[in-house]
Amino acid sequence: MEIWKKNLWVCWFGVFIVSSGMSQMAPILPLYIEHLGIHNPAAIARWSGIAFGANFISLAVFSPIWGNFADKYGRKPMILRASLWTAIIITCMGFVNNVYQLTGLRLIQGALSGYQSAVITLVATQTPKERSGWALGVLFSGQVGGTLMGPLFGGYLTEVVGFREDFLVIGILCFVAFVASCVFVKEQKVAVIHRPLSNREFWRALPNRKVTVCLFITTLVIQLALMSVQPIITVYVAQLSASKEHIALISGAVFAASGLASILSALRLGKISDRIGPHKVLLGALIVAGLTFIPQALVNSPWQLGCMRFLLGLATAGLLPSINSLIKRTTPDSVAGRTYGFNQSAQFFGMFCGGVIGGQLAAALGIQYMLYLTGTLLLINAVWVYKTIYKVNIN
Repeated sequence: MEIWKKNLWVCWFGVFIVSSGMSQMAPILPLYIEHLGIHNPAAIARWSGIAFGANFISLAVFSPIWGNFADKYGRKPMILRASLWTAIIITCMGFVNNVYQLTGLRLIQGALSGYQSAVITLVATQTPKERSGWALGVLFSGQVGGTLMGPLFGGYLTEVVGFREDFLVIGILCFVAFVASCVFVKEQKVAVIHRPLSNREFWRALPNRKVTVCLFITTLVIQLALMSVQPIITVYVAQLSASKEHIALISGAVFAASGLASILSALRLGKISDRIGPHKVLLGALIVAGLTFIPQALVNSPWQLGCMRFLLGLATAGLLPSINSLIKRTTPDSVAGRTYGFNQSAQFFGMFCGGVIGGQLAAALGIQYMLYLTGTLLLINAVWVYKTIYKVNIN
């Protein structure tokens, strides 16, 4: 097997494991915070948001820094650093005594981890240009698959072994990803920088800065749009349901519908991207995603919402892989790590803002109007992508 293919499948395995571990955090954090002595519902909600968001904020700040180190020292060392530190920090979360220690560790986790960013950089720089769309689609399917399986696995573990032991299991899973990467990933030498570039030198090294900035902003907008809906899906399902029974189960199915669709379409869209160009897939996926948000505001039942979420998932599978493929095609390998780091910053900042802004808009305007605004935002972004990237015809 070619080295780049072997790296891809090892990285897919690592991303699946790490994503499944990370996605267990969201459903168990409120319960764990209550276990740590916070019993007021409002305080639990507040601390859950702080602890959950702290990781994204530090990830957004430190991703470009680690990307710069990846350009200087190589991509594999960053994968090993991120997976090992993630394993250690999450294991330590199982031993905390209060919510302050938990939040602090979440902040440190974001500062020292960044596994997925490092993996994307390695796969993108090691994969032949004509296969990059497919390879990044494969990687995306592992990420989404782990995200879907994580909450189910975490919920089961919490019932069987308890909260603290669940963190130990997540830490062990991340350590398995570290060992697999250490043993099996082989990084081919690429051009590296021998001294840190200033911000001005970095931007000068980019052949098409307008395209790169457009990709960064598009990543932020995509994550903002997707995360703005996730915190309120359960509330929306409750509004649409004639019966108030099994709301959690139905909400989980509706939530999972988009992820399942993304897994099914990621590889296919990756192959299409390699054939017709990632700029075309990105534009088409943005338009379809934007249009799919609008009918979600018009549905009358949870199953209709689930169908719309499934269609949304088919489109979103073409978004981030296409952006990562375009970054590969428009960025010199010598600054690829830093470029992907900035893009990851945009992604995490968008996730943080989406979770905060989405809930506020839904409370102020209503869920339906928030969905209209989200769809409109994606369509406006599609117009910008058409003018900035599509007309340039990047292949």
